[in-house]
Amino acid sequence: MTLHHPHPVEAAEATRDHLWLQISSLPYFRGVLRAVEARFYENIDLPAPTLDLGCGDGHFASLAFPRPLEVGLDPWVGPLAEATKRAAYQRTVQSEASSIPYPDRYFASAVSNSVLEHIPDLDPVLTELSRVLAPGAPFIFCVPNHRFLSTLAIGRFFDRLHLKFLGNLYRRFFNWISRHHHCDDTPTWQQRLNAAGFELVEKWDYFSPHAQHVLEWGHYLGLPSLVCHWLFRRWILAPYRWNLFITEKITSKVYKEKSIQEKGVYTFYIARKKKLDEPHE
Repeated sequence: MTLHHPHPVEAAEATRDHLWLQISSLPYFRGVLRAVEARFYENIDLPAPTLDLGCGDGHFASLAFPRPLEVGLDPWVGPLAEATKRAAYQRTVQSEASSIPYPDRYFASAVSNSVLEHIPDLDPVLTELSRVLAPGAPFIFCVPNHRFLSTLAIGRFFDRLHLKFLGNLYRRFFNWISRHHHCDDTPTWQQRLNAAGFELVEKWDYFSPHAQHVLEWGHYLGLPSLVCHWLFRRWILAPYRWNLFITEKITSKVYKEKSIQEKGVYTFYIARKKKLDEPHE
């Protein structure tokens, strides 16, 4: 496992065209974010067996990882059926993350990509994950951080008009449609991880405020993709470069920005399960 000196892979260093893989199958605002995250995993080895906690429909795993991961776990039947069709995992399991049906120290690694922010009560989930991970096993995850809400473009627009109550109302609305329960800073995550028996090995902030504005407006401009998905069970009806030329041109600027962003609104974490002789803090 590459834990000692991990570094985020830049767009020019990536071995796959992650941007095209994502935007040709997802709404552009979600696709560009997932593309940035997918290339980060190119520099990280995941020893088997690997658990994908909150795997959803398996779309991300099927494109981001070089092998089908051993187990994809999610509480929802519909997305798991999609994950099975994609063959993203060797096995899919329907279960709550706070009650993982595997024995102690079973998994050698775990990932959870943009999932933990949607879980209201995180402590039981992290404790349960720690139980099923072997000592020293890596746990990689990414989440929106404490800058996510404060940098939203429409919220800042209201702030500049001295209408902060509307700005705050909009932030609550956007958090609601994003289904976020947590947008926390690193010390908060470090405290959670330590309490559950993890050590934080590395982290970096990514996705600049400008990139976030592309994501923010995409929630509204991407409504046709939502209608398309309702009608045809596909986000993109014509996934061809001639059809997505403008989309690719706009999103490529975001995708090619430097991976580490000082004011990034998301954080990528690399943790590991503490060994038996290491104390919990």
